[in-house]
Amino acid sequence: MSKTAVDYNIKSEEHWADKDGVRLFLWEKYVDRSQDKRGTILFVHGSSMASQPTFDLQVAGRPFSSVMDWFAVKGFDTWCVDMEGYGRSSKERDIVCDIANGADDLAAASAYIQSYRGNKSFLVYGISSGALRAAMFAENHPERVSRLALDAFVWTGEGSPTLAERKKKLPQFLESNRRPIDRDFVYSIFNRDHPGTASDDVIEAFAEAITSLDDSMPNGTYIDMCSRLPLVDPAKVLCPTILMRGEYDGIASFDDLIRFFTKLPNNDKQFAVMAGISHASFQQKNYMLAYTILHNFFTQPEPVYRGE
Repeated sequence: MSKTAVDYNIKSEEHWADKDGVRLFLWEKYVDRSQDKRGTILFVHGSSMASQPTFDLQVAGRPFSSVMDWFAVKGFDTWCVDMEGYGRSSKERDIVCDIANGADDLAAASAYIQSYRGNKSFLVYGISSGALRAAMFAENHPERVSRLALDAFVWTGEGSPTLAERKKKLPQFLESNRRPIDRDFVYSIFNRDHPGTASDDVIEAFAEAITSLDDSMPNGTYIDMCSRLPLVDPAKVLCPTILMRGEYDGIASFDDLIRFFTKLPNNDKQFAVMAGISHASFQQKNYMLAYTILHNFFTQPEPVYRGE
């Protein structure tokens, strides 16, 4: 019988980082730190949910529903962080919590992890607006990112049906710093592109985990993605990078992503299409496909160059 996460002694620790007085919640999972040779992964969440529902979701009968558990068992030190305004992190400041603020959150979180664990760089995965945060973080701190995975990423927004619909509500988003969310909103994430790519019990568990932490979300990333793209310059993303796009994901067109991909200066790069997946890759029926693509990229050998 195949082993599941409960068969391993997966350890977890709660941490708190400080960003100029803002408290950021960090969550770490690993199996055996003394034998951790694979690297440190920093997972970055999107616009409408905190980090633990996205990366440490536990669903009965779904083996390794938590991507943190799966990578921890494979020897990685895994971390996620709630951006300011989300989950357990500070929500006191009267700001929209935009992409740039999230990149600053990653700078503070990564500095804390470096100080606490002693690692020099990170394998960084971001999804949706989290991919934008991760890419901006890689621009700002290239020395801290050894490999970068951008899932459900968007560059200019051209050809995106999801953003076309979202832009209709831009005046509403501009009126306040936060927007309410509920279970129906979470269900809409799975119904807008290609219904049926995620199981009902997973969607229900995801909705419960999200709404148990938050009843509203910051508007900053929505405003950025509707009115301020592009926010990332591919020429400044210097590390090895993979773009992961779900077959049915409506957040970015293939053409938009290909143009970004061709401008990445590091030729250690990949573009992966994930068959049968829409948005929220790790909550899809084909979640193991997403795990495997990410694992292969994070563990591939570094290229050996000859000559000048």
